[in-house]
Amino acid sequence: MILEVAILNVKEGLSKDFEANFKIAEKIISSMKGYISHQLKKCIEEENKYILLVNWETLEDHEIGFRKSSEYQEWKNLLHHFYEPFPTVEHYK
Repeated sequence: MILEVAILNVKEGLSKDFEANFKIAEKIISSMKGYISHQLKKCIEEENKYILLVNWETLEDHEIGFRKSSEYQEWKNLLHHFYEPFPTVEHYK
């Protein structure tokens, strides 16, 4: 199992919109091959900061299966405009 970790810094004042869009986007990611589970946690100390944790069966399920899919384009359209700066994604085993 691979854990994807992303720190998400959402532009000021857009947290509620981000959370609403994420509720739609999580249906996309959870339908992908190799997806196991995910958690989105809101930071206590910084209002516009979140951590996204996604468990995948393999690294390829995330990097190739998801990121090169048409569903990823939907995910991107729903979420990427909220981030400043754009998040770095890391993987752990």
